[in-house]
Amino acid sequence: MAPRMFLVRHGQTEWSVTGRHTGRTDIPLTEEGRRTARLLADRLRRAPWNGLPDVEVRTSPLSRARETCELAGFGPRAKEWETLLEWDYGDYEGLTPAEIRAGRPDWLVWRDGAERGETVAEMTARADEAVAWARSADRDVLVFAHGHFLRALGARWLGHDLAFGATIRLDPASLSVLGWAYGAPAIERWNDTGHLD
Repeated sequence: MAPRMFLVRHGQTEWSVTGRHTGRTDIPLTEEGRRTARLLADRLRRAPWNGLPDVEVRTSPLSRARETCELAGFGPRAKEWETLLEWDYGDYEGLTPAEIRAGRPDWLVWRDGAERGETVAEMTARADEAVAWARSADRDVLVFAHGHFLRALGARWLGHDLAFGATIRLDPASLSVLGWAYGAPAIERWNDTGHLD
């Protein structure tokens, strides 16, 4: 069976609550973010996941992803990987979409990239690197990363342009699974937050 790719978006941060673009700034989890990461741990320990005993784990090196990984019970097994970093928002780091659009009304990160930050082509290349790694693995893989990066990864897993990422929302502490259907790349589960109900 071809490997699947499990995706976990890190838990809530102060900037995710206020909608600020959080790329490379190392913002810690809130208490709520820690609570939801522990709820995810409980869920992944139960059937059908049973702790994902054979999965290979990688995490973004930023503390919000690493701590989510640790609280979810995968810290000792995880390898940090810079490919999983969030989009480099350049001049837009820390700004809300409304603040960015005040100076650039038609701006969309999925089409325009970030001023003095990462381009769409650069983000596509990083997402493609992660997809290639997952597909070459001899077992399922699990990554802890960030909202825009994981949406980009989902788009590229399916073979779509990066702009497709704009259409697939991803909440903090959510679980997604990229897999296969009829021999083609497919989404098995997306933005699953059932453990938070």
